[in-house]
Amino acid sequence: MDPTTFRQQVLFLWLDHSGLDGRVVGWAFHDGADLANQCNEQPYARGVDALADGWRLFQVSQLSAQPAGQELQGSFLQHEFVFERWVPRG
Repeated sequence: MDPTTFRQQVLFLWLDHSGLDGRVVGWAFHDGADLANQCNEQPYARGVDALADGWRLFQVSQLSAQPAGQELQGSFLQHEFVFERWVPRG
């Protein structure tokens, strides 16, 4: 992609399990060229919905088992998927 013609947008989705068909439980949207463009409402219900809308899957978090006895303790959101898309500048 020509960075003078297009810009990158990045979407982080955290799902309720490790499959892309999981329900979205958290999200973050970044568009460096448009800082006013915030994503305050849930953009998609499931990870596969982002794919269907043209987002490219860029990265998936590694699965890790909780240590014995800590399976029910809260922590960071584990099932992170990072998507990107390129949109025209303007």
